[in-house]
Amino acid sequence: MLLEIKKWFLSAVLRKKYYRTGKCNACGQCCTHIYVKHYKHVIQDEKEFKKLQYLHSFYAGLKVIDKDDIGLVFECQNLDPVTRKCKIHKTRPAICRRYPQEELFSMGGALSENCGYKMEPIIEFSKVLEKEIRRSEPFWKKIIFTIKKRY
Repeated sequence: MLLEIKKWFLSAVLRKKYYRTGKCNACGQCCTHIYVKHYKHVIQDEKEFKKLQYLHSFYAGLKVIDKDDIGLVFECQNLDPVTRKCKIHKTRPAICRRYPQEELFSMGGALSENCGYKMEPIIEFSKVLEKEIRRSEPFWKKIIFTIKKRY
């Protein structure tokens, strides 16, 4: 019952399509190869990044390791390279506490194979497909479908 209320809140109120399950395995994969989205765009150049580092303390813990078609690629400097654990886990930023977020997938990202988290769809694909089919059908077919479903 509680899960159903959570799903309803996430989909109807927050307009989310997925919810997070599982727990962190402390693999450290989420702390390497990071894209940072600031407002509505991924950070593209180091000049913009330097400004953000000055304005927000979160960015001070990141270093640029690459650049690709999407934007700058970062690595968190708080990840211990030997233990693969966060050096500031108890005081880590909110973005780290909320990982993974649905936005990761909208940017083309994916969870690593070792990640203990899973992103589960709130509404099953078959129900979403059924709703879309009914929405695209002519009105008279919807009435027949509803009548058939009742009897």
